[in-house]
Amino acid sequence: MGYLNGFGVVIKKWIGVKSDTGARITTQYPEETRPKPERFHGRHVLNRYEDGMEKCIGCELCAGVCPAKCIYVRGQDNDPENPTSPGERFGFVYEINYLRCIHCDLCVEACPTEAITETKLFEFAFTNRADAIYTKDELLVDDSGHPQQLPWENWSGGFDPAQDSSGWMRATAPSGDADFVGIVAWAGELGYGVRDPQRASIEDESGPVPAGAHHDHAAHDHAAQDHGEHGDADHADPTEPESTETESTPATKTPGHFDSTADLPEKKRRFGK
Repeated sequence: MGYLNGFGVVIKKWIGVKSDTGARITTQYPEETRPKPERFHGRHVLNRYEDGMEKCIGCELCAGVCPAKCIYVRGQDNDPENPTSPGERFGFVYEINYLRCIHCDLCVEACPTEAITETKLFEFAFTNRADAIYTKDELLVDDSGHPQQLPWENWSGGFDPAQDSSGWMRATAPSGDADFVGIVAWAGELGYGVRDPQRASIEDESGPVPAGAHHDHAAHDHAAQDHGEHGDADHADPTEPESTETESTPATKTPGHFDSTADLPEKKRRFGK
């Protein structure tokens, strides 16, 4: 009888019988939009400090951790008279190829200065490949902490940093273990945001242990240091000859290495390989 009930629903719709008194669940997009999840990953932005200086120090950690190899960064020394960032270096070139980006957020977690974060903007379409490669001028926020609104992006309804930014980051312990207890939402990072201190955690077979239940590692570290100072000589093998040879191997460039003295390649060819 189940299939007969299905036909009954269809017939009621045809003749206009309204048996469903609940609200519609269909969102009339794009006139209506739904609130985005707290951890939504969208388009990136490069942030500034309160005094307007850039947070990026050109360390290239984001480019190194990126699994899609979509980030290209070149650092340059700051001008002592007119520095761009508080550090010794700043991001002279910063580009993201959104034809490759998978929005994994690893670049955000790797950044030591919280210079790069992600907004919740995902509605952008390109008419050519060059527009898909965002430059530093397009990624850098303005003086008020708001991102640049490009012609191919849908910023309908304006931008609210408290709602449309995706500053949530995974709270990670110094050992690298994720702490999923008491996750803190961090949504005010655009421009002048500050993140709460991360909580440490220890996980074993019984599950995660609260942050306040850590054991003291000082005695363990002290014992390990004493062992390194006194124990290595005692346990050395007297029959093994000491090696006095020193060999030097030529330095090899990694695939992501760029020579700071070389000319800048063309933007369109930078991500060609």
